[in-house]
Amino acid sequence: MSGTSLDGVDGVLTSFDGHLHAAYVAFPDALRAALLALQQSGADEIHREALAASELAHLYAECVQQLLTAAGVDAAQVRAIGAHGQTVRHNPALGYTRQINHPALLAELTGIDVVADFRSRDIAAGGQGAPLVPAFHRAVFGSATSTRVIANIGGIANISVLHADGSVLGYDTGPGNVLMDLWAGRHLATPCDLNGDWAATGTVNQQLLASLLAEPYFALPAPKSTGRDLFNPAWLQARLADFAALAPVDVQATLTAFTARSLTEAIRHDAPHAQAVYICGGGALNACLMNMLQEEIGTPVQSTEVLGISPTHVEAIAFAWLAARFCQRLPGNLPDVTGARGPRILGALYPA
Repeated sequence: MSGTSLDGVDGVLTSFDGHLHAAYVAFPDALRAALLALQQSGADEIHREALAASELAHLYAECVQQLLTAAGVDAAQVRAIGAHGQTVRHNPALGYTRQINHPALLAELTGIDVVADFRSRDIAAGGQGAPLVPAFHRAVFGSATSTRVIANIGGIANISVLHADGSVLGYDTGPGNVLMDLWAGRHLATPCDLNGDWAATGTVNQQLLASLLAEPYFALPAPKSTGRDLFNPAWLQARLADFAALAPVDVQATLTAFTARSLTEAIRHDAPHAQAVYICGGGALNACLMNMLQEEIGTPVQSTEVLGISPTHVEAIAFAWLAARFCQRLPGNLPDVTGARGPRILGALYPA
């Protein structure tokens, strides 16, 4: 899995019986820049996308090799690789989503069957193509006695409301780390505000926070999904126009509060009686954000670590799970979440 944060590749090798190995391969700066550039229209896009896809496949293959070596497992023992690809455009209203990937090359490099292109079938069936993780969240985190919320905070944040009766509501709530990372990169020259330490020294500006929360996306009903197509540098710059005198550290504190508040308001609206909220994704490592969430929500807020899965592994395991569903010819989407016309088998196979 390589997500909206564009930091690198998270890989897991799992047999879904408690045995798990994990690996991480960081994106080279040049690839990250190339992927960011592909988020918007530009010259020679097809050529640049093809080159980025090939480089990404090589990084995926490197991650796979690290996993096999660490686990002492031969490639022939692996049923399939679930390779999500890197989202560069997401526009379900126009019937498409685009994940850069080169699964044929990945199959060639690893000698393992590759299942890829998970989102497009759901979109073809009238769905949003996202989020896809709520089905996995229900399978591994659901409780028969209480309502739980799983909040995945990657570049974009999404929630899965897991009711005790097995019903699920899920959607993208808005920005996760994407705007915080953008601002930290601009003012700290680092990929992120590590642990939220910088934000913790700033003061939340309530006027700016209110302006950010006025974004019409938040008032849309589910099913809904979003990404860098909306929450991008131009979006942020437009909303900062009247706050030019604000200290950068206070902007960072406000962006952190923005993620916390937009997530909290979604939970209050759709899961007011949830007994617990569990956080996964890189946001779970941001102590400032976690503290804000705890103050906002009141209900206990904990990392998915307490449920037995590291927050940085959840999404990669989810796409391994979706690959397993494909291999078993079982549906991977939840129509109530994505808005698709019905359950669909997600993915396409690239044989070894």
